[in-house]
Amino acid sequence: MKLYGYFRSSAAYRVRIALNLKGIGVTHVPRHLRKGEQQEAAYRALNPQGLVPVLVLDDGTTLTQSLAIIEWLEETHPEPPLLPRDPLRRARVRAFAQAIACDIHPVQNLKVLNRLRAQGLADEAVTAWAAWINADGLEACEKLVAAEPGPFCFGAAPTLADICLVPQLVNARRFGVDVAAFPRLLAAEAAAMALPAFADAAPERQPDAE
Repeated sequence: MKLYGYFRSSAAYRVRIALNLKGIGVTHVPRHLRKGEQQEAAYRALNPQGLVPVLVLDDGTTLTQSLAIIEWLEETHPEPPLLPRDPLRRARVRAFAQAIACDIHPVQNLKVLNRLRAQGLADEAVTAWAAWINADGLEACEKLVAAEPGPFCFGAAPTLADICLVPQLVNARRFGVDVAAFPRLLAAEAAAMALPAFADAAPERQPDAE
């Protein structure tokens, strides 16, 4: 399999973590987002959205959207599980993951920030926008797991929630958010980053890191 991604893409980061947790090896194919390589015709043929990640299966089938890819991995490679077996807890893990992947991340990704700049916003205002989106969303996430057992977001093992959380905290720090305001999230992050599956997926450890 091939994974098209970018070292700093939090969506690609999620998939790298999931692949590592499942013990699945892939060939990594970088697409430099800031140079616009995701807009090339050959790549658009793989993903008409012009986004990363794209997972290309051995038979040439393509999968897009990080959560859909991770759900496919969960269904085809169920061990170790990334979702609890209890339906209610599965729903809560998915809700947490979607709070990040659907409500925080899309509003502060490169495409949106570039559009804000094109509309005349100064870089300082764009960064402030991204910081606010992250801080506001992570404050809600902190409350979603405040009463959950640790050390991870939802108990003794990492789940889809942790897979989404860790990359988003990287984004938040990049935009200058004081993440010390989220001690429960930081505790889950620390537990996750102690695992090679998370540590090896980090942006700075990727072959295209800058």
